[in-house]
Amino acid sequence: MKRALVLSLICVLGLGFSSLAASLTGFWDTDVTIDPQQTSFAAALSLTSTISVTYTVGDWAFTSVTGLTEDGWASQAFSAGGVLGAFSISSGLVFDPNVPEFSSWYVDTSVSIAGVSFGAVFTLYPEDVKLVLSADGSAGDVVIDVDVTFGHVTYIAAGAEGGPVAGDGCDLDWAGISIGIDFPFCCADIAATLVFDCSGFDSITFATTGIAIPNLPWLTLNASVKFDLIDGKTVTLSPVLDFGDIVCFDLDIDWGSDGGVNAPLVFSDLVINGISLECDIGAVTFTGVTDFTAAEDEYFEWYTIETNDDGCCGPFSFDLGFYFLEGGAKLFDIALIDANMELQIASQFTFNMGLKVNVQTEAFTQWTVGFYVTW
Repeated sequence: MKRALVLSLICVLGLGFSSLAASLTGFWDTDVTIDPQQTSFAAALSLTSTISVTYTVGDWAFTSVTGLTEDGWASQAFSAGGVLGAFSISSGLVFDPNVPEFSSWYVDTSVSIAGVSFGAVFTLYPEDVKLVLSADGSAGDVVIDVDVTFGHVTYIAAGAEGGPVAGDGCDLDWAGISIGIDFPFCCADIAATLVFDCSGFDSITFATTGIAIPNLPWLTLNASVKFDLIDGKTVTLSPVLDFGDIVCFDLDIDWGSDGGVNAPLVFSDLVINGISLECDIGAVTFTGVTDFTAAEDEYFEWYTIETNDDGCCGPFSFDLGFYFLEGGAKLFDIALIDANMELQIASQFTFNMGLKVNVQTEAFTQWTVGFYVTW
C-alpha cells in the first residue's frame, strides 16, 4: 500500500489565516556520556537527545517533541495551544513509538465570564476517559471554587511503575470524537481531521485540493495523507478532470485503459511517480518529498527542515530529516532520523556534529563530532 506526503513532519502542524505570518522554530539538545570503565563500546556510550519543532501562526503554536536515547526512538509527543475567541485552549497527544501505541490525550480549555472563570479538562487513555469541569469566582470576602469530575482513571500503586491503567471501558457513554481544522501551510490550504474512539487515538488525516500541473489546466490533483497506528502512513492521490464546456459535439470522456479496434480512444497513461513541496518559513526551509518508485528497502519519503540564514555569532547551519520506510514497524512508518549542525566559532575554527538514529533497529547508528581548523 502506498504511503505518502502532505504535511508534516511528523513533528509539524499548523493553524491560522493566510494573512498571518508563520514561523518555524525549535531546538536540538544532545548529551553524550562515555564511561571508560565499561568493557564494550555499546555499554560505555549513553545518549540523551531531544528534538523540538514548533510551528507558530497567529495566536496558535503547534509543537512536536521527539526523544532519543542510545536505544533509539524513545518518545514522541505533540502539543498545541492558543486562543479561540474568548477561550484559551491547550492540548497534548503522547505516543509510545516502539510498540507503537497511543498513550494519552488531553484538552484543557478555560474562559472568563463576568468575573467567573470556567474550565474543562478532558483526558483520554486507552479504554478510559475523564472529564473535570471547574468554576471559581469571588463576591466580596466570599470565594467559591467548584470542581466536578466525571469518569475515572485508576493508577498503579505507589512504588510500581506509576501511570494510568485501562478501566473496563469508556465512561460518560462516550464513543468518539472527530475534530476538523483548516489552516494554510506553505502554498496550500490544508484540511486536517483528528479522530479518537473509545480505545484512544484512531487517525489523523491531512488533505488538500487543487494541486496544479503545469501546462495541463484541465487536470488538478487532490491529495490526502492518513496517519494511524495500524497502517502507518497512507496516501491517496485523486485526479480531477475539467475539460470545459462541450461545443457542438457531446463527448463521453473518461480516464480509460488500452483499447484496440472498435474500442475507446486512449491517448496514453499519465503516471505521477512522486510529489514534493518546498517553502521558506521564516529562517527555516521546509522540504517534503515522496517518491513512489522507491524500492521497498529504500526510504520512499522524507521531510527535512534546514536553516537558510546566518546565526548571530557566525555562519551556522543545521538540517533535520525524518525518513519513512513503506511498511515500517515503528510509529507512522518512520525509519530514520538524521540531524546535523555546523557552527563557525571563529574564522579559523568550525565545529560540527551529526546524529543518525535507525528507528527500525532501535538504535542510533552514527554519531559524529568534528571540527575544522585553519591557520
